[in-house]
Amino acid sequence: MAKKNFDVLFKLLLIGDSGVGKTCVLFRFSDDAFNTTFISTIGIDFKIKTVELHGKRIKLQIWDTAGQERFHTITTSYYRGAMGIMLVYDITSEKTFDNISKWLRNIDEHATPGVERMLLGNKCDCEDKRKVQREQGQRIAREHGIPFFETSAKNSINIEEAFMTLTENILQKNPVAKSEAKKEGANVLVGGKDSNKPGGDCAC
Repeated sequence: MAKKNFDVLFKLLLIGDSGVGKTCVLFRFSDDAFNTTFISTIGIDFKIKTVELHGKRIKLQIWDTAGQERFHTITTSYYRGAMGIMLVYDITSEKTFDNISKWLRNIDEHATPGVERMLLGNKCDCEDKRKVQREQGQRIAREHGIPFFETSAKNSINIEEAFMTLTENILQKNPVAKSEAKKEGANVLVGGKDSNKPGGDCAC
């Protein structure tokens, strides 16, 4: 049997309106790449990246969901078992920020109780087109007790920091993940129950 090249597996989810740059954020983190010609994600897609943290190799399975309403029933099933969820809005679009409250409700309705959450205000390189002030993002994050970053997939600002902070928070909250790191991690695989407990175009 082939030796496993990671200690534990975390399932992460990117959610938010279509066009906020979820796919670009994911590709910047997974492949250190940026492409202005991404088409909107159809349904759901995912990437894998293994990181090292506190001496452990953590395999991140990161799911990129479609923001369009017509794919809503497809993507809600992927909330189950997610250990970390990133809510993404576009700082140049007030509508995408206003809809964060809707996405937070979706988490409450569909995700595992106590799932780690994080708020990202993407496209912070487009300062001249900014419609949502940093303080607004900070305020909603503070109200819900979740970390907040302004990011730019295009200029690679705070992408790595955001993912590593979310991974760190999951690890700290899941002693089972740390103490049973030698197990296969099947309890956090797609479709499985989380027994640890608790893409669109981003060119400006």
